[in-house]
Amino acid sequence: MPGEFDLIRRFFHYPTSHTDLGVGDDGALLRARPGMQLVVSTDMLVAGTHFLPDVDPFLLGWKTAAVNISDMAAMAAEPRWITLALALPHADEAWISALARGFRDCCEAYCVDWIGGDTTRGPLNLCPTIFGEVPADAAVRRDGALHGDDIWVSGWPGMAALGLAQLVQELQLVSAWVEPCVERLQRPVPRVALGIGLRGIASAMLDVSDGLLGDLNHILERSQVGAMIEESALPLATLLAACKRTERAMDALLRGGDDYELLFCAPREKRGQVEALGRHLELPLHRIGRILDKTGLWLQRGDGVCEAVAAHGFDHFSRTGG
Repeated sequence: MPGEFDLIRRFFHYPTSHTDLGVGDDGALLRARPGMQLVVSTDMLVAGTHFLPDVDPFLLGWKTAAVNISDMAAMAAEPRWITLALALPHADEAWISALARGFRDCCEAYCVDWIGGDTTRGPLNLCPTIFGEVPADAAVRRDGALHGDDIWVSGWPGMAALGLAQLVQELQLVSAWVEPCVERLQRPVPRVALGIGLRGIASAMLDVSDGLLGDLNHILERSQVGAMIEESALPLATLLAACKRTERAMDALLRGGDDYELLFCAPREKRGQVEALGRHLELPLHRIGRILDKTGLWLQRGDGVCEAVAAHGFDHFSRTGG
């Protein structure tokens, strides 16, 4: 059985492109570019909580990097460096090799240097820390939403939740949609180019990891505002095609997690810039509501009736999460 340092040397030691010193010492040496602020985030994945026990290790490696890279996108930052600390129940070389390839491939796709980490024996747990850069004072935070701002979401929120429901046999999707939905769950696409493109446009932003309503509520709480979501503006068509059930499609869209799409607010006068950015990136951007000057979260139904909605999303320490 290989030892810890043999595992590191064989599976977790890769060349870097913009790092002064990477793996192999007591720490890495990084050099931030002039005029840049560092953005740092840690996002842990735990077996049984964030992924199924029989997940493909390559896809798990990809997702572990992707969800952390997405945190950089959510702050309009460029991802630059990442570490990976992991606990392994046993040293299965084939499994570890596939995990490392998936992690490395995602890092390479987004020009992120893998600069170190740690390994130990224990219940399966993967804990990256990612470092990014953003021009000073250009980061898009959660606390900047203002009354009258539009609320936007990118891509196809809800598909990952339907993919999970398919895998755990809670739902049988239309056959043509099984693979795309499961792909969204297991191989998310961080919206880095969108996040960077929204510098100077978006007033507040985050990525949808725990459900659209729950994550929107983080913006509302930090910005001390409320929101109205318009049912008729929600991107339901794809979800309805996949599951043929309106209620389930709506629940996946509003409360499903793991999409890592960007949810952001922007002043109404910048609609044209947002739409132009979406066309440039060939990425659907959906305007789904507006920010209110009073606290609370409402849903405007197709018949015009407005109703207050619960804003909770997934919560690791609560059974009431989405």
